[in-house]
Amino acid sequence: MLRGLDIRDMLIIDRLELTFQPGLNVLTGETGAGKSILLDSLGFVLGWRGRAELVRSGAEQGEVQAWFDLPADHPARAVLEECGLPVEDELILRRINSREGRKTAWVNDRRCSGEVLRKLSETLIELHGQHDDRGLLNPSGHRGLLDEFGKLDDLRGRTRNAWRDLAQSRKALQVAETALEAIRAEEDFLRHAVAELEALDPQEGEEEKLDTERRLMQGAERIRDDVAKAQGALGHEGAEGAASDAMRWLEGAVESAEGMLDEALSALSRALVELDEAAGSVSKCLEQLHFDPLELEQTEERLFAIRAMARKHDVQAEELPKFAAELRQRLDQLEQGDADLKALVAAVNTAQGQYDKTADALSAGRKSAAEALDQAVTRELAPLKMERAVFETVFETAEDGPEGRDEVTFRVATNPGAPSGPLAKIASGGELSRFLLALKVCLAGDEGGITMIFDEIDRGVGGATADAVGRRLVQLAGQGQVLVVTHSPQVAALAAHHWRVEKRVEDEMTLSTVTPLNADDRVDEIARMLSGDRITDAARAAATALMTA
Repeated sequence: MLRGLDIRDMLIIDRLELTFQPGLNVLTGETGAGKSILLDSLGFVLGWRGRAELVRSGAEQGEVQAWFDLPADHPARAVLEECGLPVEDELILRRINSREGRKTAWVNDRRCSGEVLRKLSETLIELHGQHDDRGLLNPSGHRGLLDEFGKLDDLRGRTRNAWRDLAQSRKALQVAETALEAIRAEEDFLRHAVAELEALDPQEGEEEKLDTERRLMQGAERIRDDVAKAQGALGHEGAEGAASDAMRWLEGAVESAEGMLDEALSALSRALVELDEAAGSVSKCLEQLHFDPLELEQTEERLFAIRAMARKHDVQAEELPKFAAELRQRLDQLEQGDADLKALVAAVNTAQGQYDKTADALSAGRKSAAEALDQAVTRELAPLKMERAVFETVFETAEDGPEGRDEVTFRVATNPGAPSGPLAKIASGGELSRFLLALKVCLAGDEGGITMIFDEIDRGVGGATADAVGRRLVQLAGQGQVLVVTHSPQVAALAAHHWRVEKRVEDEMTLSTVTPLNADDRVDEIARMLSGDRITDAARAAATALMTA
């Protein structure tokens, strides 16, 4: 609910603060007094696109602030949470327009974009009037309005879910078909490559192992002769034998040497032990260096075959096992593809059937709701002196989508037998106003705290018709808050809260002011609306009669 509006330096308003109440709030005043400027200013702070030049002449910037009450279940709270903005019981919007045209906006003292303001405005304000392309005159919103009237939220939600499931099934089928088509294009290659790789059967780490074995065998061939010579030099025919002989000869002479050979004998004993260990190690190495030349040839053939296969498929040799598994998997997909496609096609058909069922049910619900809406609007038109007018909800088949398969348009004919057409094109100004009001009265439900604004919706009507318009505005206001800009005394007389908009000249500058009216002031204002500038006692009496009727 809109609680207040603070306007500074906008067009011909220097400073204006208004406080609004629940129920029917009415703004009256002479043509050109500035009533439309109030709506322009409110639209500015709500992010609506409007006039380019809004800053008052001589001011550096214009500023508008609006504040709203937000009940616990108000849909604006969800928008605030989605945008990461503070959520409080009071919502304060503030927007500044510099003389150079730069616009800056805040929501609850947090900077935001104009797009965020527009999202919030959709939950806060409804504007209805002859030039409103955001509300009832916009055909793109007629289907949603019909769904709300028919309480079709559940069916519409199930249709959206069914469409989502159908879209996902179709996408899965398309992806599978594309993948299978790509695999089929390389089927010959896959079969040949898989056969080659399975015949070769490369193992993980095999290339590195074969390369190590090959280098060892190649090295053994080069050093084996030298190792064999070393074995001979260390053995009984070489150093070990000579050291043994020396040991034997010295032992025969040790008794006569008076201890002079003890150290030599000890060193020779140690040397014989080391020579024996060295000879053993050399013999062991010589045994390990023994290889079959055929084994080297086979190792090289296997190693070269693996490397050649890797080059052929442009992968690293160590990646061949993984590559072979991937090709095998793709070939398996090809062989399994037809069965998988069959299952996916069945899933699409099932999803399509479910969508058809829910979309058809939604269409039936809409047609039933349309019949009830047409009858309800027709009943509302009679008191508005349009008993011969025809209102109808027209259906056209649309492409399947998340909202079903219906295009919905509200059309009118002002006289029986006349061709019907869109509201804005067929009806005159006064007729259009009454059509819009009748439609809004029928469509009004739980508005969730939204403020409805009617901009001269009673234009072109008077007398009993204007009274009927006013009483329907009162009916709508009973559900929350209605703000009406009007020239009709019959409508103004029914207001719960009344403001007069006036224009004055101060220091050769035109300014607009808005004054809240008490009971006596209201009598004079309504009398002025009835009689013009000269307010007579008869006009006051007539105004009093309207207010008490």
